[in-house]
Amino acid sequence: MWKTIAAHISQVTGEPFNGTDSRSVGGGCINRASTLSDGKRTYFVKLNQAAQIEMFAAEALGLQQIWDTQTIRVPQPICWGSEGDTAYIVLEWLDLGRGNDQNWFLMGQQLAAMHQVTSKPGFGWDRNNTIGSTPQINDWATDWPDFFAEHRIGYQLSLAGRRGGNFGPRDRILAAVRQQLRDRTPPPSLLHGDLWSGNAAITTAGEPIILDPATYFGDREADLAMTELFGGFPAAFYRGYNDTFPLDPGYKQRKSLYNLYHILNHFNLFGGGYSSQAQRIINRLLQ
Repeated sequence: MWKTIAAHISQVTGEPFNGTDSRSVGGGCINRASTLSDGKRTYFVKLNQAAQIEMFAAEALGLQQIWDTQTIRVPQPICWGSEGDTAYIVLEWLDLGRGNDQNWFLMGQQLAAMHQVTSKPGFGWDRNNTIGSTPQINDWATDWPDFFAEHRIGYQLSLAGRRGGNFGPRDRILAAVRQQLRDRTPPPSLLHGDLWSGNAAITTAGEPIILDPATYFGDREADLAMTELFGGFPAAFYRGYNDTFPLDPGYKQRKSLYNLYHILNHFNLFGGGYSSQAQRIINRLLQ
């Protein structure tokens, strides 16, 4: 497998790469991850079952779209493919550090610049992708409340029902989602889509970087809301963002609704206590 991946890297980059040194590294709970090096160049390689090749293809396209905006750094996708029963994606290797307030302030500014890249077709993306390993539906829509209700909350509720999750009448919940967002007419911003603290970092050179996107065009508040889940980002990040692209009034009331999507997804992926967390948000929504 590693010979095939090395040959693919050589073909795409146009430079011979005889990668023989592979080492496992932390890569999250969805994929296996390794570095591949020839002593001069090192790449980051994620592996999964061959059936997940489309997940990697969508990730590469999302990374490339963000890269092309030249607003915020992402690992540049090199190539992806499959060998036998294994799918792989090869990315630029970046050395990560700790960062300081100045770096995180800059990340906020750069994310705000990315959010000012918009889509003429509206909300969605050119293809479906994944949020974790869950399919993410990106059919184009011109109405944000409808898109978020049907393709985000509605889809997750349908998956939850198959797992035995019963959070209340689906139609009533989606009507409440639309009601809360009824006056929300945001521009369709380019989103990372899965922007929790584990998917943002600072390189050893002090450059902000975002990783592992679930790209689509949507309300920028959906990205910002997720940054407040699972530990949150440093305060300097939010200062940098609001200094560049101030958030709209009412964000604090909408952020729990946007995070309901991710909490439902975590219930569908992992079960456990995410059920009660989702139910509390839904109960407030239905009041």
